[in-house]
Amino acid sequence: MKFNKFIIVIIILFLTACQQFDKSKKSINYISNQKYSNTGFALIYDDKLKKYNQISKKIDNRSFFIFHKKIQKNSFVKLTNPANNKTVIAEVISNNVNFSDFYNSVITTRIAEELDLDTKEPYIDLVLISQNSTFVAKKAKTFDEEKNVAQKAPVDGIIIDNLGNDIQLEKKVKKQKFLYSIKIADFYYKDSAENMILRINKETNLKNSIIKKLSQTKYRVLLGPFNDIKKLEKSFNKIKLLEFENLEILKDV
Repeated sequence: MKFNKFIIVIIILFLTACQQFDKSKKSINYISNQKYSNTGFALIYDDKLKKYNQISKKIDNRSFFIFHKKIQKNSFVKLTNPANNKTVIAEVISNNVNFSDFYNSVITTRIAEELDLDTKEPYIDLVLISQNSTFVAKKAKTFDEEKNVAQKAPVDGIIIDNLGNDIQLEKKVKKQKFLYSIKIADFYYKDSAENMILRINKETNLKNSIIKKLSQTKYRVLLGPFNDIKKLEKSFNKIKLLEFENLEILKDV
């Protein structure tokens, strides 16, 4: 009898150890080295937005600060204007701000000017480059005496990526037609992409979802295209109710 109890105890301990091992394996599967990135429209800050409750906080319009809902405070991001490839480095000053989910960030007027953004179509690429650490832009050197000045200045020393390139050739950019699509997600199998289309059709009244084959093992589900920003925003607000992880807005797809 005692021997049987001993065997039962051994079996229980073995099964418990197996469960703990399985849990540790599952946690490893969720680890990803992929950095956060998002392409879409930025909201250019204006005091009127705060006045009319379209945003919950103010931001210094002379700074290289941004608001972002998903990225930790004090993280650094690289912002790029795809139309001209101009780039700046900005710091997330807060992630606890209310503004429309249609916008991937809130940027200052200074950032918009540095990127030479079209204020009616402020389309940007945003990439997380540093989280809770100090980022040093390439080609940029900060001396001790400059640090003291930077700490007192109203604009923090967030460095523009292409420092030293004072002379740039201006190219005439042909005005392109407004044409954007909402990227829902990428899938390894076509069947998975088709199931996503079925879910969208079932849970929303949006009927313009499509599958784009990017390779033999990559199928992209898109919503669109849209040639009007109001229709784009309306559809974006509907599809976000399905709580997808990282919706993006892609141009000319």
